[in-house]
Amino acid sequence: MGASSSTQQNVSSEQKQLENLAASTGALPTLQSAFSNLADPQTNAIPIQSLQQCFSLNCKNLIWEAAPMKADSFPGLLNHVGPAIVDLFFVPEKGGLSWVEFVRGYVKCRGRMPSSVLFNTLLRVFVATVSRAGLASKLEFESDEPDCKITGSLLPVDVLMILCMCWTLSWDARSLSISKGNADVCLPDVSDLVLSAVVSCSEVGSDLNLWDCNILDLEDQLPAGKFLSWALTTVPTLTDCFTQFVPARLQNCLASKDVSGPSTSSTGKISSTMPHDTYLLSCGRAWAISLTFRSSLSEEIMKIYCPSENDGPEEKLLYRSSLHGRGLNRFWSNVEGYHGPLLILVSANSEDGHEGDTSVRKWIIGALTQQGFENKDDFYGSSGTLFAISPAFHAFSASGKEKNFVYSHLHPTGVYERHPKPVGIAFGGTLGNERILIDEDFATVTVRHHAADKTYLPGSLIPHQGYLAVEAPISEVEVWGLGGKTARKTQTSYKKREELFTEQRRKVDLKTFSNWEDSPEKMMMDMISNPNAVRREDR
Repeated sequence: MGASSSTQQNVSSEQKQLENLAASTGALPTLQSAFSNLADPQTNAIPIQSLQQCFSLNCKNLIWEAAPMKADSFPGLLNHVGPAIVDLFFVPEKGGLSWVEFVRGYVKCRGRMPSSVLFNTLLRVFVATVSRAGLASKLEFESDEPDCKITGSLLPVDVLMILCMCWTLSWDARSLSISKGNADVCLPDVSDLVLSAVVSCSEVGSDLNLWDCNILDLEDQLPAGKFLSWALTTVPTLTDCFTQFVPARLQNCLASKDVSGPSTSSTGKISSTMPHDTYLLSCGRAWAISLTFRSSLSEEIMKIYCPSENDGPEEKLLYRSSLHGRGLNRFWSNVEGYHGPLLILVSANSEDGHEGDTSVRKWIIGALTQQGFENKDDFYGSSGTLFAISPAFHAFSASGKEKNFVYSHLHPTGVYERHPKPVGIAFGGTLGNERILIDEDFATVTVRHHAADKTYLPGSLIPHQGYLAVEAPISEVEVWGLGGKTARKTQTSYKKREELFTEQRRKVDLKTFSNWEDSPEKMMMDMISNPNAVRREDR
């Protein structure tokens, strides 16, 4: 077999180099097994049709989180993703695919490359898929080199299909690791991400009414260069959807005894429901946040909605104002003792005021902290990120200039403060001039211009935000714990200890007051009747 040809004496330098590159990603054993499984024993080569079937997506039923976002051409587009990947990267010189050609194709898909090259590769897959589906694309590549310049433009509906294609590849890779049955594929509402690209890349993006537009009807041209810049800064890990799909599919071929039929995108009997408008953190918004950083937090966020055996929204939701009650005390009783990363979302309503529009608009902002909340009278924290989530998504990471990441302060009990500190929760800025401030009743949120904040990167948290502070009534507040099961167990133990201490303080030892002479009631009565009498304590 070609998989074992590297042990022979006549191994070419190209083969050695390709195998070393594949080994650097940890995939060489998988490639050797996949080649042995897919290759024709007589020709020692993989038939192209077999490899296309290995990468083919067979999504029988697509469930859209938001029906208005449905693109009619997208379901048919998915059927061409697998063949397009093979046509682009796994090119045989004659007949079937040899071992060297197989490894070379994998390295082109999955090798260690700069982020810009990975995005070029992703766009090549999209253009090839669109071409096979008989659709038009305005993107053009100057050469076949991986890092070549891309010219042309994208429409907002193209961005929608790219994002949905990436989600499907990611969903498929996660599903294959759990089950091999048939199930529906749920597509999230990614309108916030699409509008983010339109605002950042289009010439008229800043004047667009983000609350009253249909992405499928937008005809704004998004230049390829600007789109790549937006993707590298806003969704830098989007390419992981493709790079994880390729090895997952090859691994699936090893587990499948029948490779004559197409592999299916499936999750067995695993629940694939995505409650729309149930939580502020919808599936699409969770995915958008997870794409902004490359760490274990990304996986923790995606466990909320992606196929999993145990995790779900209820497992990670620590606090919700409509469920647990409004106010800082109710909030504190649910998050106290949680020592891990937290995601806070705030939904509010305010008048647009843009070009004379006085209609009330709903928007959602958020903050990610790397640690639990503490009751302090000053800012604290080591890192964090602010988010403009809806109607257009943007992320603002730490600037490195200041460290005023989080502020959370409750009313002190039994302590007089000459200059009391603000009571509430804040992110960024300084005391009295916070970038985001939630009052103690969770009734109002104040959002200030980024000029008041040096902790987080500059940018508008809400559309058409001016220099004046915006005070808006809060509709909902959610807090999600991203510390995993360990942080949750630690919080549960903490709450049990606090309940035990509270119960002990409530108990009164009646034996202590069994003697009337030693009871506090007797002492009080004696003091009132004769305050100048000599007491035993004075002797």
